[in-house]
Amino acid sequence: PEVKKFVAWDYVVFAALFLVCASIGVFFAVKERKKKTSKEFLVGGRQMSCGPIAFSLTSSFMSAVTVLGTPSEVYRYGASFILFFLSYALVIIFTAELFLPVFYRSGITSTYEYLELRFNKIVRLAATLIYILQTILYTGIVVYAPSLALNQVTGFDLWGSVVATGVVCTFYCTLGGLKAVVWTDAFQMTVMVAGFVTVLVRGTALNGGSTKVWEDAYEGSRLNIFDFDVDPLRRHTFWTIVIGGTFTWLGLYGVNQSTIQRCISCKSEKHAKMALYLNLLGLWTVLVCAVFCGLVMYSHYKSCDPWTADFISAPDQLMPYFVMDIFSSMPGVPGLFVACAFSGTLSTVAASINALATVTLEDLVKKGFPNLSEKMSTWISKGLCVLYGALCTSMAAAASLLGGVVQVS
Repeated sequence: PEVKKFVAWDYVVFAALFLVCASIGVFFAVKERKKKTSKEFLVGGRQMSCGPIAFSLTSSFMSAVTVLGTPSEVYRYGASFILFFLSYALVIIFTAELFLPVFYRSGITSTYEYLELRFNKIVRLAATLIYILQTILYTGIVVYAPSLALNQVTGFDLWGSVVATGVVCTFYCTLGGLKAVVWTDAFQMTVMVAGFVTVLVRGTALNGGSTKVWEDAYEGSRLNIFDFDVDPLRRHTFWTIVIGGTFTWLGLYGVNQSTIQRCISCKSEKHAKMALYLNLLGLWTVLVCAVFCGLVMYSHYKSCDPWTADFISAPDQLMPYFVMDIFSSMPGVPGLFVACAFSGTLSTVAASINALATVTLEDLVKKGFPNLSEKMSTWISKGLCVLYGALCTSMAAAASLLGGVVQVS
């Protein structure tokens, strides 16, 4: 069946997302123009409260890879992904109780400062350079992946959306600093959940209600969740997800610059811990939405798989294809879903740009020029945001030559 492409209303909804994000940047640039320090710009003057930070953490770690990848994974291999429920809980407990207190009390801005306190300058420099390289490469993929999947299904212009993402993120990071990033993330988190819920409600209604979806999933053996097999070659088992997942995410959460930077921007250690625990609720919400979307999709396509029938060319496109399919009669709603996928991207990219600028200023620039004035530091921070924004966007072009999204990342 020919699935409809984007119509005018979809573009309106999508453009609205970018406009709101950009205007949040302008708002904070105007509101904070009197406070010219680089601390204000990079860590919000350490005066943030736990609510927005919690939203911000959730939305940066739920990139479009989650929005597009998790449902198609559940659709193809079953709901064992829901076990991440446990991994996330363990990760947040370890981060809040072990890592955060050390970083918060030592009063540092870049996590790599800790390495110098603990070891020496060389270790710090090496870690900083590796981090900068890795983040630029990864961010390129985060920008390219959703643009590609959406382009092939919705006819949404590929390079147009890559460039738009890069420009908008760079714009609000450079103007508004960390506060703009955090508040935009909070807005994008709302959009992500709204997009998921819309798909869930409509998809469940079309497939005969939740009981029917559940029965279909059960009959298609998509609910075999607990697999205690110790064979490491199995795709998903209890051990690989709970233990493997915990260690993977601990690296992302416990010591990652963009997480720690947000936690130390809180006004007290208590607020920072609260932010982490509230963010756990956010992670759980997004996870449950993504897994259920996969099951609804399975119920919808159980007798005709669009991927094996060659309606789409990669599993990443299942979710957008499904959305275009069930909402073809409702212009504007596919636009909301695309906005949902891009919210994940925008928040991840913005967090990366902000963290890269911080690390470069604290670990490289201030090492070379220790006597920089505050005003100069702020201007350099802004310049770095622009530079990294451009680098990450150009990396997306390189990512286009590398093959499958999960492989690349």
